[in-house]
Amino acid sequence: MTQTLSSQAPQLAHKNQGLKAFAIVGAAVVVWMVLYNVIQPIANWLAYGLLALPQDSHLGESLAFFFYDVPKIILLLGGMIFLITLLRSFFSAEQTRAWLGGKREGVGNVLAAALGIITPFCSCSAVPLFIGFVESGIPLGVTFSFLISAPVINEVALVMLFGMFGWKVAGLYLLSGVTIAIIAGVVIGRLKLERYVEDFVWQIKVGKGGVLPDKPTWAQRFEIAWASTREIVGKVWLYVMVGIAIGAGIHGYVPESALVGIMGKGAWWSVPAAVLIGVPLYSNAAGVIPIVHALMEKGAALGTVLAFMMSVVGLSLPEMIILRRVLKPQLIAIFIGTVAIAIIIIGYLFNLVL
Repeated sequence: MTQTLSSQAPQLAHKNQGLKAFAIVGAAVVVWMVLYNVIQPIANWLAYGLLALPQDSHLGESLAFFFYDVPKIILLLGGMIFLITLLRSFFSAEQTRAWLGGKREGVGNVLAAALGIITPFCSCSAVPLFIGFVESGIPLGVTFSFLISAPVINEVALVMLFGMFGWKVAGLYLLSGVTIAIIAGVVIGRLKLERYVEDFVWQIKVGKGGVLPDKPTWAQRFEIAWASTREIVGKVWLYVMVGIAIGAGIHGYVPESALVGIMGKGAWWSVPAAVLIGVPLYSNAAGVIPIVHALMEKGAALGTVLAFMMSVVGLSLPEMIILRRVLKPQLIAIFIGTVAIAIIIIGYLFNLVL
């Protein structure tokens, strides 16, 4: 009897530990959701209430944008890292390599681009996703195919384009985004640019706790996910704030009329100009749709408009600043150049065909 009780004691301890871990994580999720839902009113109160700035002023719009996006991106970043690390604890690096990394060139890029379409990741998740892919042994080119596809092909934007312009335009948007992700990933993969990834990325393991045991408990999974979240957020938060500050300034001080004035023309340089203008802007695909609609109403060519939208969501300056924490300048420059050229070519192609 005594032996039976003593043998059951570790099982009961593990069970109690697991229940406690679930309770803590559940409470953290509730707090996260509450904080996420009060960011907008607090940001507006800080900018327009506490600081008493006019709501239609450039400074007011910029500060409200900054006060809203900094905590929002930090919360999303932390939640994304925690979730990704938790999910990765169920798959070994060997399994991930076999699924994506083990495919021949091209096939892995196609699979990664397709995966990016169905995953609701935004540019703010680029750093944890990049680290997770690299840690799992997935080739650099395949990783970039996913990182390009995920933010560029946005499901909300796809639905909005379908509603505004019909299935042909929505389909072209989808096809062009996939094409850019695949081509850019293949090019970056062939250039063998692993040396331009920051050294600490290669050294990160699944959290500071090291390698998980063969059959980890939920408490162990949560502990390592939390350790990974603290480690990565601690390394990138400053880059996030700088990137958002730049994006907020552009958001408040660059009027929509200026964009329409430049891209509402049919000149040969309109497509590269649209891409150059889109890079420093900061928005997701859904947020840029109203500008797209205004440009179309002003007579801008469809290829020019799509090139602008894809550059905003796929090559935003704030995202590049965030990625600088894990990529060296040479790789960022190659990434920007490759994607920008692909977007420009597709913009010209659409203007020629449509």
